[in-house]
Amino acid sequence: MIQFLSTETATTGEMIISLLPMILILVFMFLIIYIPQKRQDKKDTAMRNSIEIGDKVTTIGGIVGIVFAISEKDDTLVVETGSDRTKIRFRRSAISGVEKLDVGGDTKNSTPAKK
Repeated sequence: MIQFLSTETATTGEMIISLLPMILILVFMFLIIYIPQKRQDKKDTAMRNSIEIGDKVTTIGGIVGIVFAISEKDDTLVVETGSDRTKIRFRRSAISGVEKLDVGGDTKNSTPAKK
C-alpha cells in the first residue's frame, strides 16, 4: 500500500535510509562542483594580483593591451591599447588573462653572437 496512506509509522532507521540518496547527491555535488570552483577562484585572484606595469592583459570583453598604470587605492588598471595608444581604465576583476613581460633576466646562459 502507499506509504503516506498507511497507518504504520516509519522507524528512524528507515527514515535515514530513505534520505541517504539525497545526502549522497549533495556531498557529490559539493565535491565535484564547489571545491574545483574555489580552487580556480584562488588561481584567478593570484593571477590578477601579480599584474605589473608592462604586462600584456586580456579583458573579459576581449580587449587586449599593455598595462600602463596601476592604482592600488581603487583597484583599477590603465591599459594602453592599439597603435594610437588609447588608454582605458579597467577594474582588476575585468582581467581574464595575463601574459607576463619578458625581462630577459637569463643572461648567464646566453652566448654572444659570432661573426
